[in-house]
Amino acid sequence: MSNSISSALARIQPSRTNAMTDRAIALRDEGRDIISLSVGEPDFPTPPHVVEAMVRALAEGDTRYTAVAGTAALRRASALHFERDLGLKVDPAQVLVSSGGKQSIFLALLATLNAGDDVLIPAPWWVSYPEIVRFAGANVVPIATDAQGGFRITPDQLAAAITPQTRWLLLNSPGNPTGATYSAQDLQALGEVLRAHPQVLVLSDDIYAPLRYSAGAHATLAVECPDLADRVLTVSGVSKSHAMTGLRIGVAAGPAWLIGAMGRLQSHVSGNASSISQAGAVAAFEGPQAFLLDWRDRFRARRDLCVGRINAIPGLFTPTPDGAFYCMIDAAPLMERFGDDEALAMHLLENGVAIVAASAFGGQHCGFSGFRISFAADEARLVEAISRIEKALHDGA
Repeated sequence: MSNSISSALARIQPSRTNAMTDRAIALRDEGRDIISLSVGEPDFPTPPHVVEAMVRALAEGDTRYTAVAGTAALRRASALHFERDLGLKVDPAQVLVSSGGKQSIFLALLATLNAGDDVLIPAPWWVSYPEIVRFAGANVVPIATDAQGGFRITPDQLAAAITPQTRWLLLNSPGNPTGATYSAQDLQALGEVLRAHPQVLVLSDDIYAPLRYSAGAHATLAVECPDLADRVLTVSGVSKSHAMTGLRIGVAAGPAWLIGAMGRLQSHVSGNASSISQAGAVAAFEGPQAFLLDWRDRFRARRDLCVGRINAIPGLFTPTPDGAFYCMIDAAPLMERFGDDEALAMHLLENGVAIVAASAFGGQHCGFSGFRISFAADEARLVEAISRIEKALHDGA
């Protein structure tokens, strides 16, 4: 049939976080007053020195193709970022620049997965992880986590989940949607398990590394277990740290064979990332960094505000996230009334707040019913949104 789609595309669903954001925008366009807490996007302005670098690049005519893997300047700046901010020393030749961290992950999985391969993903998970795996024709293997364990998998869980078909483990720390953060000790313990299974690659998604609220430095697997670095892909970027979401720059560092495979695929998918965005990313990595501490403190204050107010609402509970800018909210006591968390999400949207149901993040795989909010919004909007949530759930109930 002329209107049929590929079997690969038929295996996946659209991003439900984007879908909720699009619905909120449509309602606003109709004149509705909607506060969106559905999208993971800093509300701070892109730093002036980054904007100035992009304006300068435009003025100098820097609008041509770059090398597929990224400009030499950005690959060097990315290597600086990986070493300074993550403790990971890499050669610029080990870095691939893509149009966003999502593309980096897509390239890595599509370049390495075959039908019948298994990919281990801690649940709750970022919405795109399982869809990318399914698009590649591989199998999603959830590993259930819970709030009591900080939404982190344990070495015993990992050991039990690995089979000869396991090809990848996906780790996101700090994590979306839960804020789960793995310590150096956590990662070293997981590394002990991984050493016995040399066929398993690890994707370490560190995009939220600057937004860690607990004491101590950020930990990443390739640093804590350097003997495993030749099978770890570390993904980072500027979207979350430098408020550059729309500029679409992601950077990945890993073994030469994997970076080469990803680059080969990217050469046919998109070619290079935007030359102007790359100029901005160089400025982001090489320019002033002190403001990031202020941003983190402001996010921490917003986190504490949201946790306190959410936990004061009967029927809702959220643990305090260790990182990122999300609260994963348990609403299990309300499921008898609403039936499922999708219905709850639509009820809240009709009452002026866009959130994302926990089922969009695989919450059903760990018995979690509720929703995620982003606290990347100013305090007044957060207070108003949570007031609307309380009113929608309990006025006249």
